Amino acid sequence: MDVLIVLGVMILLAILVAVKVKPAYALIGVSIVVGFGLQMPWRALAEAIFLGFWSTLVSIGFVLLTGAWLGKLVEVSGATSIITRTLVRAFGESRVEWAVMLTGFLVGIPLFYNAGFVILIPLVFSISATLQIPVLRVGIPMAASLSVTHGFLPPHPAPTSIASIFQADLFTTLVYGLVIALPAAIVAGPLLARVLSGLAGPSPSTLSIPVEARQGSPATSFLVALLPVLIMTIGALVEWINWAEEWGRAFSWIGKPEVALTTSCIVAYGYSLRMGKSRHELMAGLKSATASIFSILAVILAGGVFKQVLVESGVADLVALRVGMLSLSPLVLAWLMAALIRVSVGSATVAALTAAGLVQSVAMTGSVPAELMVLAIGAGSLMFSHVNDTGFWMFKEYFNLTLRQTFLSWTLMETIVSLLGLLGVLALNKIL
Repeated sequence: MDVLIVLGVMILLAILVAVKVKPAYALIGVSIVVGFGLQMPWRALAEAIFLGFWSTLVSIGFVLLTGAWLGKLVEVSGATSIITRTLVRAFGESRVEWAVMLTGFLVGIPLFYNAGFVILIPLVFSISATLQIPVLRVGIPMAASLSVTHGFLPPHPAPTSIASIFQADLFTTLVYGLVIALPAAIVAGPLLARVLSGLAGPSPSTLSIPVEARQGSPATSFLVALLPVLIMTIGALVEWINWAEEWGRAFSWIGKPEVALTTSCIVAYGYSLRMGKSRHELMAGLKSATASIFSILAVILAGGVFKQVLVESGVADLVALRVGMLSLSPLVLAWLMAALIRVSVGSATVAALTAAGLVQSVAMTGSVPAELMVLAIGAGSLMFSHVNDTGFWMFKEYFNLTLRQTFLSWTLMETIVSLLGLLGVLALNKIL
């Protein structure tokens, strides 16, 4: 009955958005409806709403803001134009989506999805505006590459945490994850983008992208734009080798997304001044970036509230326990549990960690490699992202898509990544 209530609320949410109710208002409204529908005490519901809002704000609010600042500074300095011309020259206009996919993949390995998204979004719109091509032709490869790294590759939170729960080797998990992630990114990225490129043409962005030529070094431009990636990679490596000295702890702290992005903003500000930009122009750009990010952040925070109400109501555990009664391969069972929780709750990380706790005993039996169990859950946690996922709304708002267009692009892309991830895990299990 609880699952039916949640499904009904999902349909209600889709209807509200379809009739032009602002997504943030719709998400908060259905959060209250689902809470009372599942008979949550009003105090528990209020606490879930506050926790969902606050935890989402703390976890990604500052990252989104500093990422938007960095994107604006990189844009104003002319670095995005330089990077665009360099990539187009290297890959050619006919293969530019491959360049974006590879860039997103490299960025996504050490970088959280939200931070990587806001860092690369100016590049996506710059390429679309410069080459006059549909924005989804470059947007989908970028999002696909970031998504696969988020779901399959350490040091991202979910695969790293699950590897610890299952006592899986982190390096082996990373190697297997790369084997699965690259083909999934190719199919759900450049190949899918070619099919869906006409779904939405070049559209207004929250970030205005200059297309005129600018002077500057390509190497320096790439360094400024991708500096947070470099900093966080160093931090991740330090944590991986478990360097316990004071310098090691310092590098680990510097590698945190918030610190890395703040440092990168300072460097980008200095680079912009060096490129001849005035302080007045830079402050105006930062003000514009701050204003633009608040409308997107409101939707994401509301999505976090909706997710938290579903988690606190116990729906995720209920779904997983019912699926656990089925007789399936451990890998398929792990994927299915994570997938159903993902569809019910929305958060990939919550889905992954909840499924991991429920199948931990199966993973520890050694019937299948623990590393593959980690990746099976990671693949399931990406399945069919829809209106209860903050990533769904971020993609929709940034690319100015309708609800239908978002389902046909973002949701389809995530589903392809999830299914290909499962097939990759099963194939590796046969080979190993």
